[in-house]
Amino acid sequence: MYWVRLGWKGRHLIINDIADRLLRSVEAVQDGVNEALFEPVIRIGVTGLSRAGKTVFITSLVANLMDRGRMPQFSPATAITAAYLQPQPDDTVPRFNYEAHLAALTATDPHWPASTRAVSELRLSFRVRPTGLLAGLSGPRTVHLDIVDYPGEWLLDLGLMEKTYAEWSAEALQRAQSREQSAEFLAALEGFDGNARHEEAGAKALSEAFTSYLNRARAAGYSDCTPGRFLLPGELAGSPVLTFAPLAQPDGPRGSMAREFARRYESYKREVVRPFFRDHFARIDRQIVLVDALGAIHAGPKAVEDLRETMADILSAFRPGRVGRIMALLGQHRVEKILFAATKADHIHHTQHARLTAIMEALVRDARDRADFAGAKTTAMSIASLRATVEETVNHDGQDIDCVRGVTEDGKRAAFYPGELPEDPAHILSAARQGAEKWLDGDYEVMRFKPAPMTLKPGEGPPHIRLDRAAEFLIGDKL
Repeated sequence: MYWVRLGWKGRHLIINDIADRLLRSVEAVQDGVNEALFEPVIRIGVTGLSRAGKTVFITSLVANLMDRGRMPQFSPATAITAAYLQPQPDDTVPRFNYEAHLAALTATDPHWPASTRAVSELRLSFRVRPTGLLAGLSGPRTVHLDIVDYPGEWLLDLGLMEKTYAEWSAEALQRAQSREQSAEFLAALEGFDGNARHEEAGAKALSEAFTSYLNRARAAGYSDCTPGRFLLPGELAGSPVLTFAPLAQPDGPRGSMAREFARRYESYKREVVRPFFRDHFARIDRQIVLVDALGAIHAGPKAVEDLRETMADILSAFRPGRVGRIMALLGQHRVEKILFAATKADHIHHTQHARLTAIMEALVRDARDRADFAGAKTTAMSIASLRATVEETVNHDGQDIDCVRGVTEDGKRAAFYPGELPEDPAHILSAARQGAEKWLDGDYEVMRFKPAPMTLKPGEGPPHIRLDRAAEFLIGDKL
């Protein structure tokens, strides 16, 4: 046994560190008591994979919670006497730019706001009038809603925490072998010697080839494209922590490429993934996962199966279940409710919404079963955060076809029929599980619409589909 003698400065630093940890613990307990007894705080995490519509969802949700004229199925609507935005509690987290995003959607020539690139937060506070038998015994109370927006690609990274570099490499390469977008990366990998001495130029070249493949795979509709920061690097762009790639032989001698890649992978988990979980994700009470299910169906069976597996992996990152009152007072959080929402329901006629919801329920069945077993409440539904189309029946060759009409990205108004979704979701899921190359019974098309110009009446938020039902599930019981 070896003893290290610390000087006064070393002992002073250790004492300060212990005192700082104790102070943070006490502050956490105080915050938990204040929230539970005086002004409750509901923390909702909003995530989804690319093009799922996170930014539009938050913008429309906040607008419709502030002006509740279009929220008939949100039961607390009549009990809320005021709703107003406040400074967010986390000074180090960027504020969700609600005003700019709403301006983009409601402009004379509306356009979709920029997508989520990093974590942001917004606090919406409610003054709620008590109802029921105790209505006359207490005055209005304040409830805070903290909405945390973060990229779904980062959420997928939480699954890396329990995987070694060798395990992740094997899974990543197996996925790459089944995707045509990986051809250039796999060609670069063939000429790469992981046992060779580490050389930064070679490491950077392979990492860039891997990153290009991930971007192409995401654009093709695939969901599982980890590590997520390779797609959304932010301030980490070009850093060593994002300069590695999976290898077929992940073990190598000291100083080798493989050994350095393994070290950087562990550093990625320690310096990037774990702080995100600790500072943001672990504090969430309710969660909504937005899914572009129609986009995955359009991309084909492989993309649908990839999405199904991704949904199961996403749930493994949650800590679902209820937290007792005592644990809530101590600042402990678990995800009590999870909503899986298929977005862009306005891209299909309402007669197909039930089929889209059934497909969504089938896609997340494995994930829901795990959450339900752990004590969390889950549900699936199809929504449109902002309705961009109107419905129309078109006669084609003597047959009536239910379509949607909207403004396309090139500014033209067009009626669109995406194809009929199957009544039995097994027709989608079975082909996906079997690895089919394409759908046997037809193709399902996707069209991108611009937001439609709107004129909002006083007290009304933007038009939507089932946003009130989503809000009811997520926060209705808390208000």
